[in-house]
Amino acid sequence: MTARLAFDLGAGSGRAVLGRLGDRGIELEEVHRFPNQPVQAGPRLHWDILRLLHEIKQGLLQAKRHNGGAEPASLAIDSWAVDFGLLGADGELLGNPVHYRDRRTDGVMERMRSQYGDEWLFSRSGLQFLPFNTIYQLAAMSEQKSPQLKQAQTLLMIPDLLRYFLTGEKRQEFTNATTTGLLDPATRRWDNDLLKAAGVPVRLFAPLAQPGDAAGTLSEAVCAELGLSASVQVLCAAEHDTASAVVAVPALEESFAYLSCGTWSLMGTEVPEPVLSDEALRYNFTNEGGVEGTWRLLKNIMGLWILEETRREWEREGHCPDYAELLQEAQALPAGGPLIDPDDIRFLHAGAMTPRIRDYCRETGQPEPQGYGGYARCILESLALQYRYIFEQVQQVSGRRFNGLHMVGGGIQNRLLCQWTANSLGLPVWAGPAEGSAIGNLAVQWIAGGELSGLREARRVIRSSFDIVEYEPSADGRASDDYGRFLRMKDSAGQKQQTL
Repeated sequence: MTARLAFDLGAGSGRAVLGRLGDRGIELEEVHRFPNQPVQAGPRLHWDILRLLHEIKQGLLQAKRHNGGAEPASLAIDSWAVDFGLLGADGELLGNPVHYRDRRTDGVMERMRSQYGDEWLFSRSGLQFLPFNTIYQLAAMSEQKSPQLKQAQTLLMIPDLLRYFLTGEKRQEFTNATTTGLLDPATRRWDNDLLKAAGVPVRLFAPLAQPGDAAGTLSEAVCAELGLSASVQVLCAAEHDTASAVVAVPALEESFAYLSCGTWSLMGTEVPEPVLSDEALRYNFTNEGGVEGTWRLLKNIMGLWILEETRREWEREGHCPDYAELLQEAQALPAGGPLIDPDDIRFLHAGAMTPRIRDYCRETGQPEPQGYGGYARCILESLALQYRYIFEQVQQVSGRRFNGLHMVGGGIQNRLLCQWTANSLGLPVWAGPAEGSAIGNLAVQWIAGGELSGLREARRVIRSSFDIVEYEPSADGRASDDYGRFLRMKDSAGQKQQTL
């Protein structure tokens, strides 16, 4: 079987996954995994982009070793959205990409919304208002008269940049471009008026490549360094990892709701055209490009980041229960404990989470969580209830009704969250596959290679290749009480908190 290689980069780790497609379906082999840790340098939080490049090269070497000494037929890279690198006229990187959780964008989105108006910005971009969107990062650089922005000749999103290091080819891929807030969803091209509003030179942006397009071969320098040949084809995946994850949703029906669950949670549905309605604007939805001309109508939810950052806080203090123990403690506690709005903006940035959770509870007249399990229960119950809150909005904005929710991504390994989500929705949750982004990345490569006919066949093969766990909602009636309490808590917060 022909082996193809997916590099799937998340906000905390990355992996190289070999995929083979045969009569028995899809076979996956993780050949390399590595941490992706941001670096604080002075006032700025950066991605360690050259370390990621090094790890990708190691993944290439490991893929060859695990493939009997043969090179993979192709590779593609997917990653998180919104962040980018800038190249100068000589093609050199002008500085380490800045992390989206850096505070340089503080206040920028609010100033642009005040100056241009929400209706104008949303109608031009179709994008959710998030303070770290690329448009606000670039506007911040423009406001600060960044020398990098003045010198830059090319902007490349993170997967584009890493591909460029491998091939020397500068290609900007469509699905990630739609997360920038700089692309017109009607024309599917860069919007000059938005670029002007952000103070960004038009020269930075090139015509867009589509998922599955050829993006070159390994450069002579990379081949010489790694002892590889130029026969490895480098392709564009659906390079936003959520776009890849949605490819891997094993839905056989045309209309379905999904939740890509990890550090971030992204909930939505697949639609044939962007939805730019007043409701979509009011509920702060986003329209992002997908595969085969589809669009992802979705909303970002803060996700398991809050729990992950809380655990890092405890580790810094010298003790943190392992994940299984933490979930066991959370499950053993009685219902009716404190809740938070996971999308409160205070939970966006890195740092100690427990003081922020305590502050939120005090401000909303709730008792503070007690013990490790208390914090875990507060976070996970709140997430499950927020999922219902957004699920109902997805139905309203899309004009559709769904009979359950497909969950994909690493977060589905948290079985407690999956069950509480089913309880909250009062509908079944179908969880799987966990390796959604890597599988979707590979599926695009198989479609490009003619091994799969298209998106529909890819989803059918994915469904038959991986176990899907079904969670039925509890019949104890507790979920309605908890959801009512969650809505009252949101109401009590009122306008005091800023949310995503």
